[in-house]
Amino acid sequence: MIDWNSESYHPVVNLPEKYKVLDLTKGSWDSGKSEYSIGRYNEFRPNVYTTELFAGVRNLHVGIDIGGPVGTPCMAFMNGKIHNFGYNPKAGDYGNVVITEHEISGSKIWALYGHLDSKSVIGKSKGQSVIKGQTIGHFGNESENGGWEPHLHFQLSTVEPETHDLPGVVSIEDSAIALKLYPDPRFVLGPIY
Repeated sequence: MIDWNSESYHPVVNLPEKYKVLDLTKGSWDSGKSEYSIGRYNEFRPNVYTTELFAGVRNLHVGIDIGGPVGTPCMAFMNGKIHNFGYNPKAGDYGNVVITEHEISGSKIWALYGHLDSKSVIGKSKGQSVIKGQTIGHFGNESENGGWEPHLHFQLSTVEPETHDLPGVVSIEDSAIALKLYPDPRFVLGPIY
């Protein structure tokens, strides 16, 4: 059992005082006039994931999306190391992604930073140390982040990823297991919504 309160965490994105919490259960990403936005964890999102990657059945989000301008820095929430990184090219996928590895109360935890720009994976090496607050990458544009509005998909995992990928969206049938394997990112992000 992870004692999330045993550590203090750095923000992964420096959010302004005001931002919009999105309701993607309605099937569209509409941040309105807000420059920054939050997409929720464990949210059923019909009609959002329409590419072949999701096979029409994966629509429960198991990370948190933080929307903002292209180039927004994404930072390590605590000390750790680079576990993996790469590019997921399919439409609707993460595009450029970095996965970090950390230890919290004696348990390993992995964090996925997805939808980054292409420069975010340059100069990285597996096992490379990261320091709390260090920039991991930056929000990518639609041509390099899987075709999405600029944002960070931030996800935690209690299971070691085999590559630079984790399922960020699962089917309702897989939700009970997925929510155990991929805990609520607010454990480290704090009460952002």
